[in-house]
Amino acid sequence: MRSWEFTRVEGNKIRIDGWLAGVMGLVEGGYIYSSLFRYPEKGPKRYELLLSMYPQDNFRTLSHMVVYMEDVPGATVQSAEFLAGQGVNILNSVSLNGISDTTIIWNIMGEISFAGEGEIIKERFARLKAQGDPSVSLIKHVSIKPASVGRIFRRDSDGVKEEVRHGSPITLEDGAFDLCREYGDVLSDVDGTEVMITLDPASWLVSVVFFKQDTELVQINMSIPDSPGAIGAALSCLAEADVNLISVFSKIAIAYQKMSLEVVADIKSSGLSDAGLAERLRSHLSEQNGVFELSDLKRLN
Repeated sequence: MRSWEFTRVEGNKIRIDGWLAGVMGLVEGGYIYSSLFRYPEKGPKRYELLLSMYPQDNFRTLSHMVVYMEDVPGATVQSAEFLAGQGVNILNSVSLNGISDTTIIWNIMGEISFAGEGEIIKERFARLKAQGDPSVSLIKHVSIKPASVGRIFRRDSDGVKEEVRHGSPITLEDGAFDLCREYGDVLSDVDGTEVMITLDPASWLVSVVFFKQDTELVQINMSIPDSPGAIGAALSCLAEADVNLISVFSKIAIAYQKMSLEVVADIKSSGLSDAGLAERLRSHLSEQNGVFELSDLKRLN
């Protein structure tokens, strides 16, 4: 699944498409918590807005949990009861068949009482399992580790980005997030600009990146062979032209024969026009071994 998309800010509102809201658990009328970051002068990014359904103060106690259980009736209930008994608050979760008719895998974002409690819970489970306790008879394994969400708010010495502010919770209305309510004074000139929305399904976070006004974003679609080295061969021309890649998405069309390659890039430093880059890329692809074709190149901003 592609985890990003590009859209335009409309009237200082960012529309959250239905598929994105469904994947990330953002519901109409629900609260969205946010934090705004500023990027340094170097690079194409200007600001980044992180959207979450969790208050920022809770990030330090969030944990990723994976429960492996028997694929039989009652296993999920038993797992939920075990976690509840440990004081775990299950927030977002998704389950899937790991091995059909054998194992169910339940991926959970949960909140524990304090950092480090995950190890204690795993020890309790191991002890009960070793004793043959019926309360965990259908549970095979429990994995708990701290969520990496907190890393976003660490103050790094290398100055990758700086936090501007935490926003108060905003209600999602008509499928849109209103920037004016918390960030109107900072993001006063973003109406009509292109932004990149990226999903982090593991942490249930949505990242919205605002680009600098002098960026020249293009979307490039190519058809390339499904073979080792094909992506590198296709993109080497862009690196040589000083084109900065923003995102890359590849998908197999015919296994071992053909795949599609979609790239979004900033061509500001290349000194090339859209047409000039397209011509250069077509020439480069024609020199490669196999069927390399430029399907489309269009400007995004």
